Amino acid sequence: MWGLGIYYEQYERAAPAQKISRHRQSGPQTSVNGCFTVSDRQLTVGWREWVLLPELNLPPLKAKIDTGARSSCLHAFSLEPFLKGPETWIRFGMHPHQNNPNIEVFCEAKIVDKRFVTDSGGHREERYVISTLLELNKAQWPIEITLTNRDTMRFRMLLGRTAMKDKIFVNPGASYLLGRLGNRPIDLDCQENIN
Repeated sequence: MWGLGIYYEQYERAAPAQKISRHRQSGPQTSVNGCFTVSDRQLTVGWREWVLLPELNLPPLKAKIDTGARSSCLHAFSLEPFLKGPETWIRFGMHPHQNNPNIEVFCEAKIVDKRFVTDSGGHREERYVISTLLELNKAQWPIEITLTNRDTMRFRMLLGRTAMKDKIFVNPGASYLLGRLGNRPIDLDCQENIN
């Protein structure tokens, strides 16, 4: 028992990257802009991060990294499906800044599905699903996102497990490990309307 106590004491004094490597032996660690990755394919993130959705022309969004959610979701209002050639697309608005409903950005994306989703409160809702690129720390990959009104929620986006699989390792005790993007100026030439 005495030996185990020394191990835990040494563990608590270890640097965060050393702590991760003791729990997960998936290869050598590397550093990307000062943020350690668990392997050459996984990025370590905190429970909340700034993300980019470049195909939607949105400013940086504060997202909750939610390992309890299977799917990702994005705040959306005024959802309008329309035909673009043979494909069904959707036009929707969003308020990218939590405390400023006067800023509205309108986006368009191809609908890939319509699914029933149960939220954390147990409410079941049918939602449109789109596919778009997610950017974290200059790494990009396609993810599916459901669209729902999150006006009353703290985060404009939830990043769920499906979008994280094999790409992200979550440190639940940390925030904004990839840096803060929220102070970037908004490009008023992108589909944005200010009331």
